[in-house]
Amino acid sequence: MTGAATARRAGRGRRRQGRGGLGRSTAIFAAWTGVSRIAGLAREILAAAIFGTRGSINAFVIAFQVPNLLRSLVADSALSAAFIPIYTQLQEQGRHKEAQRLVGGLIGLISMGLGLISLLAIVTAPWVMPLFAPGLPQDLVDETVYLAQIMFPIVVLLGLTGLVAAVLQAHGEFGATAFVPVLWNIVIIIGLVVAVPFVPEDDRITVYAVSIVIGTIAQLAWLLPSLRGKGPFPISLGWRSGRVRRVLILMLPVTLGLGLINVNLLVDAVFATLVSDESPRAIDAAFRLYLLPQGVFSVAISTVLFPTISRLAARDDIDGMRRTLADGLRQIFFMLLPASAFLLVLSEPVVRLVYQRGEFNADSTSLTSEALFYFAIGLAFNGASLLVIRAFFSLQRPWLPAKVAALGVVLNIVFDAIFYRPFGTGGIPLSTSLSSIITFLLLLWLLEREMGGLHRGRLIDGAVRSAVASCVSVLLAWCTWHLLDDWLGRSTIAQIVSVGGAIVAAALAYLAAAQAFEMPELTALSRLARPLR
Repeated sequence: MTGAATARRAGRGRRRQGRGGLGRSTAIFAAWTGVSRIAGLAREILAAAIFGTRGSINAFVIAFQVPNLLRSLVADSALSAAFIPIYTQLQEQGRHKEAQRLVGGLIGLISMGLGLISLLAIVTAPWVMPLFAPGLPQDLVDETVYLAQIMFPIVVLLGLTGLVAAVLQAHGEFGATAFVPVLWNIVIIIGLVVAVPFVPEDDRITVYAVSIVIGTIAQLAWLLPSLRGKGPFPISLGWRSGRVRRVLILMLPVTLGLGLINVNLLVDAVFATLVSDESPRAIDAAFRLYLLPQGVFSVAISTVLFPTISRLAARDDIDGMRRTLADGLRQIFFMLLPASAFLLVLSEPVVRLVYQRGEFNADSTSLTSEALFYFAIGLAFNGASLLVIRAFFSLQRPWLPAKVAALGVVLNIVFDAIFYRPFGTGGIPLSTSLSSIITFLLLLWLLEREMGGLHRGRLIDGAVRSAVASCVSVLLAWCTWHLLDDWLGRSTIAQIVSVGGAIVAAALAYLAAAQAFEMPELTALSRLARPLR
């Protein structure tokens, strides 16, 4: 069979997958992502009970965020977003050998480049890490250095994991990549449960750090077998490959577009150390709850739609991109606006139920629920930005979201500096929410300009209907929680019933309102994208 015939057959297979497989892929990815978020929440609950919001856990938060920032800048997000459009284009053109050489060149570069970066970070940690903990006492600063040195190797491991995941997603295989965060959390939970009871209290935080490294190794080991049949990938440093150089060039603006979002987290943590010794952990604990609905819905939708949007862009099917983006953004708002409203109204009962046990006391709950309230303001906008940013990458116009992301960092720093004193701990997530809203609106305006228009009326219609339905749902949720809380009290079982009852009431009210408004988002996720032509 000729190369052209092979390409035509592959194209027909991808079109068949577009008709029937996209919704299934979204559902699978969303399901596994939901499980991973629940597993992550279980990890956070366990860590909260063991460490609370005082002492070493604040050093851990800073120590983890720095290597995690390096990962986001030079590994996972930037690499996959720059790689998928080029790899997909080669596959669409039937140039499979070139696609395999591209992967092999990136494997070599990631292993050597990120390996050297990790080693340099470990060596320089005693001088660099204290810069990120200006408000912590010296003993916690020293612990921050030590924990960061343990966790810096995850940078190269996550870089390789991100590349493997990107290859699989470009082939429409989302199940294995969606499961790896579940595996990561399970490994960490096992480490905490098994090892913590047998080590001295001062060494328990080290168990947490080591478990993260082991969990990261397990992720890569799980994904590697899924590459079978997609290679071989001839490993090289890739310097002579024009495709590899193109990925690296694209990574710079992509790094700014996606990676700088993670810079905000580190900036927030630095300002949190200036508020109190407990604020870094309280904000981090709130952020984990904030990520739960975003991870289940917006990350899943954006990840699954990204290869589809890239293929539409490669075919110059701008109208198809508009339809896909409109459906995706409407679905994100449909899912995240009611979650945002619920957390705004019931942040304290949610935090109390999830975290308050062991070392996590009532003061910790008050501090964390304050942070969660302000995070919830920008939840839907931040989630929707994930899809809009990937639309720019699909159009191979990554510098625009990069500039917006840079502006977002500046805004976040300015807002942090303005709000952290008068608002305390809550001022920091408030800054994040405000910068998220501003950057989303700017991104959407720029994308509309680049594509010659979006389905603006359809987007506004979906957002308004979702917002009104959310108001109806949260009113019933608050009434339900208040009645049950007064009646049953604050035991663990009582809180499960009262908060669970509020969730059920909110969901039923929201679905009823959405049905009354005849919202098409009530249909299955398979309606996210129309069949590719």
